[in-house]
Amino acid sequence: MPTKKPDLKLNDLRVGASSGTGGADYDFPPRRMRLLSPLTSRFLAVNLAAPVLLVLGLLFLDEYQDTLIATELEAMSTQGELIASAIGEGAVVVAKTPRGRRNTANDDFGPTGAPRVIDGDSAGQLVRNLSNLAHLRGQLFDRSGALVADTRLMQGPGGAGEVLVLDLPPVNEGPVVRFARNIYETSIGRYAYDHSLEPYVEKSKATASDYAEATQALNTGEAKSVVRLRSDRQKILSVAVPVQFYKQIVGVLVVSRDGANVDKRLFAVRGSILGMFAWVLALTVLTSIYLANAIARPIRRLALAAMQVRRAKNRRYPIPDLSGRDDEIGELSAALRDMTESLWQRLDAIEHFAADVAHEIKNPLTSLRSAVETVARVKDPEQQKKLMSIIMEDVARLDRLITEISDASRLDAELSRAEMEPVDVGRLVEALAEVQNANDNPAAPKVQVAPDDNAKVGDALMVPGLETRLGQVFRNLISNAVSFSPPAGTITIHASRDKRHVRITVEDQGPGIHAGKEEDIFNRFYTERPEGEKFGTHSGLGLAISKQIVEAHRGTITAENIVENDQIKGARFIVRLPAG
Repeated sequence: MPTKKPDLKLNDLRVGASSGTGGADYDFPPRRMRLLSPLTSRFLAVNLAAPVLLVLGLLFLDEYQDTLIATELEAMSTQGELIASAIGEGAVVVAKTPRGRRNTANDDFGPTGAPRVIDGDSAGQLVRNLSNLAHLRGQLFDRSGALVADTRLMQGPGGAGEVLVLDLPPVNEGPVVRFARNIYETSIGRYAYDHSLEPYVEKSKATASDYAEATQALNTGEAKSVVRLRSDRQKILSVAVPVQFYKQIVGVLVVSRDGANVDKRLFAVRGSILGMFAWVLALTVLTSIYLANAIARPIRRLALAAMQVRRAKNRRYPIPDLSGRDDEIGELSAALRDMTESLWQRLDAIEHFAADVAHEIKNPLTSLRSAVETVARVKDPEQQKKLMSIIMEDVARLDRLITEISDASRLDAELSRAEMEPVDVGRLVEALAEVQNANDNPAAPKVQVAPDDNAKVGDALMVPGLETRLGQVFRNLISNAVSFSPPAGTITIHASRDKRHVRITVEDQGPGIHAGKEEDIFNRFYTERPEGEKFGTHSGLGLAISKQIVEAHRGTITAENIVENDQIKGARFIVRLPAG
C-alpha cells in the first residue's frame, strides 16, 4: 500500500529540510557547520593574495643583504689595515741571521741588511687589544705562514697550554625575541642563506695556507675578503690584510667576524615588514569579513526567505526589506519583494478567476440540467419546443462563456511574451469606426472620430504595443457603447496627445453608469445591461479584458458619466497610453 507523506509544517522549516513535494529543491547546507561562508573565503583569498605575495617578496632581501655584507667587509678592511699598520710600526724587529747562513732574496731586510720579523709578544698584545676594541677576531701569520697570534687563543692557568675562547650569545634578548628569532632562523632565515658559500672550518693549528685570502694577501700585498658559511648556518666574514714594514711584507693579518650584525639588521627589517604585514593582514581580514557579511548575509537571508515563500502557502514569510541599502543588494531585495508580491497577486487573481468561472459556468449548467430533466417528462410539443430553445440558448451561452474565458486565460501569457511595436492609435480607431459605420441598419448607432484641434499636420498618435490587442480594447469599448446607445445615436471618439501620453475617449448617449459602479464595471463577470436586453448575451469579461490589456501596455482605463446641467447624458471611457 502507498504510504501517506507527512504534511510539511511551516514552523518546522529549517535550512537543509526537504519539501517533500517531489520537485527539484535546493537545500542550503547548515550554517553552523561552516566557519566561513564560501563567499567570505573567496573575499579573503582575493584580498590577501596581493599583500602575501608582496611581503614574501620583501622578506627575501638579497640585494639589501649583499649591501650590508659589502659595507661590513669594507669596515673590517679599514679596521684591519689600521691594526696591520700598528703592528708594522711597533711589532717588527731585526731578526738574527744564523751563523753560516747567507741572506737570500726571500728575506726581508732592514737598513743594515738584516732581515725583519714580527715580534710575537708585542704583536700578540697589539692584535689582542686592537681587535677587541673593534670586536673582531684577529689572527696574525708571519711571512712563512705560521700563526703568530690569535685573539681566541689564551694562555692557560700557570702557563699550561692555550685555551680557545668563544663568544657567548647575547643575554639581553627576551624569551619572545628568542622565540621569534628561532622561528625566523628555521624558516625565512634558513632559506635566505646562499648555499654556494664556502664552508667554514675551525682548525686548531691554523696556518696562512688554510685561508685563501691570507695566501693572496701575502702574494699580492693587497687586502682580500671572503664570506664563508659555518656549520650552524652562520656567516663568517673574513678580511686578510698584509702587514708591511717600509712596503715590505712581513706577515698577514686575518680579521674575521660572524654575520650576526648583518642577520640582526635583516631580522630587524624583516620584523618591521612582518609587523606592518600583521596590521595589514588584520585590517584586510576584518574588512574582508565585514564586506563578505555585508554581501553574503543579506543574500543568504533573501535566499532563505525565497525558499520559505516557495514552500509556504500564504504570506507568512515575506521577503526582507533591504531597499534602504543604496546598492545592488537593496535593488535585489526590492526586485524580489515586487516579484513575490506580483506572484501573490497572480495567485490571488487565478484563485478568484477560478471561483468566478465556476460560478458563471454553474448558472447555465443548472438551467441546462433543469431543462433537460423537464423535457423528458413534458408531453406537450409546445412546451418541449420552449425547453429545447432554453437548452440551445444555455449551450450557446456556455460556448461563448468558455471561449471568452479561454481568451482571458491566454491573454496574460501572450502579453508577457509578445514584442511591442509602434501602433498608430489614430488610424486604428478610424478603421474601427469605418467598420462599425458599414452596418446597413439605419437604427444602428454611428461612430464619429472627432479631430484633434491641437494636432499638427503629419502628427501621428504612436504608442508602443500590440495592434491586435489594442484593437480588441477599442472594439470592446465601441461594442459596449453601441449596446447602451439609443437607436440612431452617436458614439464619439476623441484621440489626442496629452504631454507624454496618448488619450482616447469613447463617449455614448446612453443612460450612463450607476453611481458608485465606475470601477466595478471593470471586474470580471460584472454585468449591468440595458433594459430589454436578453439575459446571457454578454459574459461580463469584455471590460475586464480591456483593462488587463491596457495595464499590460502601462496605461490606464477609467469610466465616468457625461453630466450636463445635472443630467447624465451618457458614459465616457478614457484610455491613456504612454506615447511612443
